[in-house]
Amino acid sequence: MIIDLQNVSYRKNGKLILDSVNWQVEAGEHWIILGLNGSGKTTLLNMINGYIFPLYGGYANVLGYQFGNCPIADLRKHIGWISNALTENIPVNDTPLEIILSGKFASLGLWEKVGDEDIAKAEAIMEKLGIMKLRDRTFSSLSQGEKQKVVIGRALISDPEIIIFDEACNGLDIFAKKDLYQLIEKLAEDKKSIFFVTHNTDEILPMFNKALLIKEGKIHSKGDLKDVIQLENLQDFYGSEVDVFERNDRFFIHAK
Repeated sequence: MIIDLQNVSYRKNGKLILDSVNWQVEAGEHWIILGLNGSGKTTLLNMINGYIFPLYGGYANVLGYQFGNCPIADLRKHIGWISNALTENIPVNDTPLEIILSGKFASLGLWEKVGDEDIAKAEAIMEKLGIMKLRDRTFSSLSQGEKQKVVIGRALISDPEIIIFDEACNGLDIFAKKDLYQLIEKLAEDKKSIFFVTHNTDEILPMFNKALLIKEGKIHSKGDLKDVIQLENLQDFYGSEVDVFERNDRFFIHAK
């Protein structure tokens, strides 16, 4: 088991953001995390990454790091987190090479000394992602799709056990989305555990086998994807009449 959350709650400014969350993940599973804006998805990710801790009484263990009993900062080196929030805080004048190398230290900005072996590994990742030609450009000069690939490269350099794509399709055109989907499928072949956070069911790729639906800070439903992404459950989740249909192993929802 790589994630074990038991009775996890979190409060901010007096408001309960996560409420008694119980969630267990085994190695090799690929999860969709689905929820509307403000549902608690990002707070849950912050918890998994060890940026916040559960309220007293909750238990959290991620990749063998038990919160409260070990140096949680080390945990982040084993998790690759790709998010727009991270992208917005990357120094705009850093180059893709510097940004990818910074992932080794889970830092924003490259402040540590790196060796030739580190540089070679970063360049190999850029080759794999097809962005070697961007090596010495400034981050601010890149397109949204190119920035996304650089951030993915940053996540990969530490060879993480978990890779999280947090609303990763936001701002991407249809061609950049296609590239992203193909990359995610390749990463799944490397036996990584991949989480894909979204509020759009049409972004669910066939490789995902598990789903977690979060609503107003609580787990609405979880389990095998096809048991969770079905009409009656989704209507209860959204609190509204919806249509759901499957085409080419992809799910599509329309509000009635």
